Amino acid sequence: MLFIEYPKCSTCQKAKKWLDANHISYIDRHIVENNPTYEELKQWYERSGLPLKKFFNTSGMLYKELQLKDKLPGMSEEEQLKLLASNGMLVKRPLIVKDEMVLTGFKEAEWSEKLGC
Repeated sequence: MLFIEYPKCSTCQKAKKWLDANHISYIDRHIVENNPTYEELKQWYERSGLPLKKFFNTSGMLYKELQLKDKLPGMSEEEQLKLLASNGMLVKRPLIVKDEMVLTGFKEAEWSEKLGC
């Protein structure tokens, strides 16, 4: 299982503690040092069944600076995926990728259900 995080993010820290407390093993990946590629994001988006907007860090400074709330609706899926792949700070985190499952953000109840805890 891949756990993609930004170590300074408090939600990521909380999620990591939860994973450790539940003895769930994972491979840790720093989202800025090793940003997801266009191909990875496209694959995860298709697997997740989630709207593409769920992959954006809508509360992040960069999202707001780029005024993406107004711009995203006019962009194609390909343009949005390329934008996400351009900077890890735009990607919603933490992100879990396991087999056919993709989880964005940390919601303890959802993670418990999906990860069988």
